Amino acid sequence: MADDKKLTTRAENFSDWYNELVLRAELADYSPVKGSMVIRPNGYGIWERMQRALDDMFKATGHENAYFPLFIPQSFLSKEAQHVEGFAPETAVVTHGGGKELEEPLVVRPTSETIIYHMFAKWTQSYRDLPILINQWANVVRWEMRTRLFLRTLEFLWQEGHTAHATHDEAEEEARKMLGVYRSFMEGWIAMPVVTGQKTESEKFAGALRTYSCEAMMQDNKALQAGTSHNLGQNFAKAFELQFQDQNGDMAFAWNTSWGVSTRMIGGLVMTHSDDNGLVTPPKLAPIEVVIVPVYKSDEERARVVEASHRVKQELTEWTGRGATDRLRVRVDDRDGIKPGAKYYEWEMRGVPLRLEIGPKDLEKQSVFSARRDTRAKAALPMAGLPETVAKLLEQIQADLLAAAKARREANSYRSVKSYDEFKQIIEGPGGFIYAGWNGDPAIEAKVKEETKATIRCIPDAEFRTPGGQARCLITGEPAKHEVVWAKAY
Repeated sequence: MADDKKLTTRAENFSDWYNELVLRAELADYSPVKGSMVIRPNGYGIWERMQRALDDMFKATGHENAYFPLFIPQSFLSKEAQHVEGFAPETAVVTHGGGKELEEPLVVRPTSETIIYHMFAKWTQSYRDLPILINQWANVVRWEMRTRLFLRTLEFLWQEGHTAHATHDEAEEEARKMLGVYRSFMEGWIAMPVVTGQKTESEKFAGALRTYSCEAMMQDNKALQAGTSHNLGQNFAKAFELQFQDQNGDMAFAWNTSWGVSTRMIGGLVMTHSDDNGLVTPPKLAPIEVVIVPVYKSDEERARVVEASHRVKQELTEWTGRGATDRLRVRVDDRDGIKPGAKYYEWEMRGVPLRLEIGPKDLEKQSVFSARRDTRAKAALPMAGLPETVAKLLEQIQADLLAAAKARREANSYRSVKSYDEFKQIIEGPGGFIYAGWNGDPAIEAKVKEETKATIRCIPDAEFRTPGGQARCLITGEPAKHEVVWAKAY
């Protein structure tokens, strides 16, 4: 880490803090292509852990991985009117290839509904061919005007699930089930609590019947849409003639779903947990869970503590208490010519959850000195039984991160706002999640967005609703059709 200048603090400028942290924690860097990014090993290591966990969860629910082309015929997008209208401003289009103008321009994949359902139509004849449960890991391109590393870039990595079903109810069950998978992952792995619910008509995915989302609160009290799941109805099936013969021998259109999360989740991780000293990574997603730093003054001491550090690393990595495929991920920083304090600074900035220091006095006491990244709490740990101790400590860090994020969200959620003026004061001031009645009128939704930049994040699921509900629309005083969650968002 060449630059040891302190980060801009979150209180000074949250946006600058975020950008500086992403660069200096070596998560990503700016690409020579304006608006796109290079994901560095520290960031990609987090993405790999996200992929592995989610991929296991998808396969456990019956989905299989496939891959579809990056290039999509432009005519495909035009077949579903709402879809093309929603994505047209964001598409990158290839008009020439091999030195010649193409007969039909090709859209660089912004999302894959069109080409996937074209293929599903080829593969489906009977109800016996359903359901089709497909996921793909891919990159997508959306020509964003205002970009920010991980949160919004021209190209990003994601997974997109696509399914076809015989009935509406099966598709609805699928869309809700995958929303639950996302929530389980976000809370269990990212330690990022989310509010789940349905998007309004104006906020739903272009071409969908219904859209459901996971909404997380960042430390600046803005919302981050962390993942979405869509019941697409039969819109795409009709556009691409995705039909099947049902059990009565009649022809019917399939019902589709799509659902996706992306590298945006890394931005969510950063803004949920990190502090003014750098990145804080939940242990389950950390490429390195434990860094061991030998501490010494002389060459003789160096030889002893470095040897001991590697011995401790071996003991930790060979321990199978979490299972043979989930070994502790440990690094020894035995670089010479760098003071321990500089190493501590670097590993704190990079977000390693637990640091162990080993010096001559620690060897005499048969202990190591530990420092948690999240709370910065320090303690001596006996070498006897160290793998079990470290594993339990990492579990505690994971749990504490989730608990702290939940407490922060609840402390900045408002359920008894009395007037639109009070609403504006909160949105323009500290921000947060405002639970309020809404009469269901899109014009009111648009008015609030224009006047305050706050949007309806979702119509929350039952478990998140205010006990007793909201009887009146906060804006108009009319009877409320829904309780909704308002917030400014990324």
